[in-house]
Amino acid sequence: MNQKSTQSRSDASFSMDDFAKALEQHDYQFATGQIVRGKVFSYESGGALIDIGGKSPAFLPIEEASVRQISDISAVLSDQEEERDFLIIREQDENGQVTLSLRQLEIKKIWDRLADVQDSKQSLQVRVTGMNKGGVTVDVQGLRGFIPRSHLVERENLEALKGQTLTATFLEMDRDRNKLVLSNRLAAKSASFSQLEVGQLIEGKVVSLKPFGAFVEFDSTTGLLHINQISKNYIASLPALLQVGQVIKAMIVELDEGRGRISLSTKILENHPGEMTENMAQVMDEAEARQERARKNLGVAE
Repeated sequence: MNQKSTQSRSDASFSMDDFAKALEQHDYQFATGQIVRGKVFSYESGGALIDIGGKSPAFLPIEEASVRQISDISAVLSDQEEERDFLIIREQDENGQVTLSLRQLEIKKIWDRLADVQDSKQSLQVRVTGMNKGGVTVDVQGLRGFIPRSHLVERENLEALKGQTLTATFLEMDRDRNKLVLSNRLAAKSASFSQLEVGQLIEGKVVSLKPFGAFVEFDSTTGLLHINQISKNYIASLPALLQVGQVIKAMIVELDEGRGRISLSTKILENHPGEMTENMAQVMDEAEARQERARKNLGVAE
């Protein structure tokens, strides 16, 4: 009887030792980069202790609790009973405690969402947080992005843009380099395309002259009035006919959203070849009255 009792105590002792070793081995499986489930154990100065099933509670620093800057970690972890995913960012210390992050898990999810936005060629809303001589920095769902000055609709007074929300589309997305470059101008142009149609009469301002034609800005977008589309007659000197800053009316004759191209024409408004060079003012004054005939010539149904 005594022998059996001794054997029973020996088996129990072995089982407890075995359990302790198993628990210890389980703890050592916690590694950097691993996602674990856990819930709040207690709030601490500078963070929170999280129960992830190890020998010691894990630590979540306040700076790793959110992609946004917070001062109260309980605002993020308000439900102490809620179990959620955490990312291990530092392995166990001498006390068996690992360090966790919610912020880096959020960042991964944000990158995944932004990749979907880019793939679907959608635009998104971003908030201007700062500026430099090259452009403006923006908050992109918690990540830092940049819009070059050349890709802003408003390029002159960057200071006035701070705090404003802009519509933007992606120019470059590099997750490995944590780089997001966006365009407000292309997003505005894309939005404008949805409101434009062939046969539409526009009024805009000449913003630049090139050997091949004039660029005309209207409704936050820009169209090209090719030199061959100004008049049915040959144009010998474009600067002799048009000046930068001049307001003109023209008809949209082609839209190519894929290439971001809007083609304009004034020759389609002429009553006879050369009228644009002879009496441009009359063509402009009567543009609305001539629009219906011009639309029919383009084959655009009313």
